[in-house]
Amino acid sequence: MTLTRARIVATDANIIINLFHVGRLDLCELIPGYELVVPDHVREEILLPAERTALDGAIARGVFRLEAITNLETIALFSELRSHIGRGEAACLAMAVEKGWSIASDEKRRFRREAEARLGRGRLIGTADLFVLAIRAELISVEEADADKATLERCRFKLPFESFRDVMAADERGELRVAQTQHEPSAALSLVGHPGEPSRRS
Repeated sequence: MTLTRARIVATDANIIINLFHVGRLDLCELIPGYELVVPDHVREEILLPAERTALDGAIARGVFRLEAITNLETIALFSELRSHIGRGEAACLAMAVEKGWSIASDEKRRFRREAEARLGRGRLIGTADLFVLAIRAELISVEEADADKATLERCRFKLPFESFRDVMAADERGELRVAQTQHEPSAALSLVGHPGEPSRRS
């Protein structure tokens, strides 16, 4: 029997906060073929008590694996990145470069440019990608995903499509490259979210 190696994903704070708002942290453990890792610098960015408690509980249950940066070259890269992106994003990117991982983050602008330059465009996923993977695996329905999308929009995180039904239709037509890149030039839909501020407040 051939075992499929899990794709390991360094997970940024904005993903964790979004999933917390919709009560979906445990979903991450169930998505087949993926293992989500939380760098300790990302955990330190989760400041609200309810969010920190939920994250720590998810780590204790094995939903996420908590990991620190220990490699000297990775520490040096983290320090370099820290000069122009946040601590959590810098930790995710430094670890992904060192270990060949992917990154789950909805951060854009400088971080996205930096990540694509160092990793390539195929190693970034976002909140919407995780929902699409969950729908594909029949862990949640389109209707449930749309209800969560509405909740996230009330928390000021807006996705640029009307319904996950449209996204899944594009996926079935082969027009979406979910969990490879968040936006391919040939894709009918972009899954990149547009937070005014990462959805920290409900």
